[in-house]
Amino acid sequence: MKTKTRNKVKVIPLGGLGEIGKNITAIEYGEEIIIIDCGLAFPGVELFGVDLVIPDITYLLNNSEKVKGIFLTHGHEDHIGALPYVLKQLNVPVYGTKLTLGLVKSKLEEHKILSDCTLVEVKPGEEIKTESFKIEFIRTCHSIADACAIAIHTPEGVIIHTGDFKIDYTPIDGEIIDLHRFAKLGKQGVLLLMADSTNVERTGYTISEKVIGENLTRIFGNAKGRVIVASFASNINRVQEIINSSLFYGRKIAFSGRSMEKISGIAMELGYMNLPEDQLISVDDIHKYPAEKITIITTGSQGEPMAALSRIASSTHKKITIEKGDMVIISASPIPGNEKLISKLIDALFKKGAEVIYNAIEEVHVSGHACQEELKLMHSLVKPRFFMPVHGEFRHLRQHGLLAEGLGMDSKNIFILETGQVLELSRNGARVSGIVPSGSVMIDGLGIGDVGNMVLRDRKHLSEDGIITVVVTLSKDSISVLSGPDIITRGFVYERESKDLLGEARDVVKVELEKCLDKKIIDSYIIKSKIKYSLGEFIYNKTRRKPIVIPIIMEI
Repeated sequence: MKTKTRNKVKVIPLGGLGEIGKNITAIEYGEEIIIIDCGLAFPGVELFGVDLVIPDITYLLNNSEKVKGIFLTHGHEDHIGALPYVLKQLNVPVYGTKLTLGLVKSKLEEHKILSDCTLVEVKPGEEIKTESFKIEFIRTCHSIADACAIAIHTPEGVIIHTGDFKIDYTPIDGEIIDLHRFAKLGKQGVLLLMADSTNVERTGYTISEKVIGENLTRIFGNAKGRVIVASFASNINRVQEIINSSLFYGRKIAFSGRSMEKISGIAMELGYMNLPEDQLISVDDIHKYPAEKITIITTGSQGEPMAALSRIASSTHKKITIEKGDMVIISASPIPGNEKLISKLIDALFKKGAEVIYNAIEEVHVSGHACQEELKLMHSLVKPRFFMPVHGEFRHLRQHGLLAEGLGMDSKNIFILETGQVLELSRNGARVSGIVPSGSVMIDGLGIGDVGNMVLRDRKHLSEDGIITVVVTLSKDSISVLSGPDIITRGFVYERESKDLLGEARDVVKVELEKCLDKKIIDSYIIKSKIKYSLGEFIYNKTRRKPIVIPIIMEI
């Protein structure tokens, strides 16, 4: 009699490893796949003109009949932001807590696909069952309400994905992380732990949000005029603290910035933010109240040029300008790479006469991610057989692996994967068994995936050396030049002050044209190639720069 072959569980990260953001992981067993999170990443400076970056889901599309649903840990962009793009290609049910789905719903409405999608609300402690999986939501704490870890019960054992978390014993909403459930699962036996690595380099514990609330109330007490606070719109608990401090001193509250207005509206509608109606005013009405009775909560904590706070600092905001006596609080820490933008913003606010409070001089922000001691507690409670660090750049994943080793885990049971690699698990062991298609898809305006490496290379080239356009009109009948060559430059030189250089460049093109026409060459492709080569070589010899050369041949 033949023994039935058991399937193995496959864990396939399609984003979120070796990078910050774009979090998405597929769990596969037999003929079923479930997806944990579906996030985006914001482009770095090297992605010229790109708006957003989403994960490549080729593997999921190739196995679409297996996909049973998308399960969300919380409502931050790096965990839900890619959903509108993914659901257009892979329409499966989406499971999440009330606030998380409230934010998802708003996104799907914007993309006009809400009516085509299935959203299933769950509560912490609830379970969703498929043929092979039982998916359990476990309450955690983070910088947004309704955050959960997800335990996936499989035929081979339990997999725990912590999502983004911290251990806060005094959270603003009073909803404490369910450490008891983690401990119970650990006692029963956990096959694999996938844990947040964002703050693994930080020693100690993450400060409680309650401390930030107390600090804000104290700082508000010193304000003589308006208080303008910039924070992440999605940090609903922080916004609630700002509201509480404002109400304590009898201040009216106005929201500024599209995302702040939108997310706070959703949070209030769903009961996750408490603000009496008579204390909320429009930005249009702030002039009707004394300055010392106004708080403006705004976006722009990262110094983004088009965000509300940057426009206020540069006097380009239509409704708000900095006035003498204003206090500006930046209640956020810089995302890596944004330090210069924030520094310039703070300088601009000081120059306008504002008093500026930021984390370097007052504790007005705390992370939503676990530091080393909290991570150690999670590992100690769960006691996993295998460990795979997630959510972080390679150095974060490596440090988290070392932390697990320090707690006694065998290094052979720690798997530091790259996006697309497949971790295969069973009761008998674990191994990296292969790789699937993965990577990044660029969103540029309405274009999805139409910006690739060649386009980015050209944009980089344009940003560094500019462009030269050569326009020539030829007569096919007489094989002669009717007009031109005319040379137009953008981002290369200022034409008025470079007449000599451009004159010489025109002569180079004329010589090349004469050579072609003398040989009766009238093929526009050949003429363009020769102009491109000779002019490019001349410009480089003269300037040591390589602008893009675009010849335009018009034939009459």
